[in-house]
Amino acid sequence: MKKIIETKNAPAPIGPYSQAVLVNNTLYTSGQIAIDPDNGNLVTGNIEDETSLVMKNIKAILAAAEMDFDHVIKSSIFISNMDDFTKINNIYGSFFDEKNAPARETVQVAKLPKNVNVEISVIAMK
Repeated sequence: MKKIIETKNAPAPIGPYSQAVLVNNTLYTSGQIAIDPDNGNLVTGNIEDETSLVMKNIKAILAAAEMDFDHVIKSSIFISNMDDFTKINNIYGSFFDEKNAPARETVQVAKLPKNVNVEISVIAMK
């Protein structure tokens, strides 16, 4: 069974996709970028603020599916500059219990939507 998950507490999709899809007990989120859901503005002043907003947007989507970061089993991080890895990793890591951290990959890419510096998606399971 497929259920579309949506919340006003995370940015609305900017294309033909859903914020997340719940299939049985598994949630697949779309990649989140640093768009402020309150006003639709991009937050790209510094990588820490950008990453923090991305993670808050993911948190809102997880909550809409009655989950939290303890349910995340896999995450994918796409960054425009690997030199930002440590700063991104520090913010990202603050949302997880280190002993219960999900599997993950981090990949540097040439360009991200709206020229952001970081995009993160997760898979979570109840």
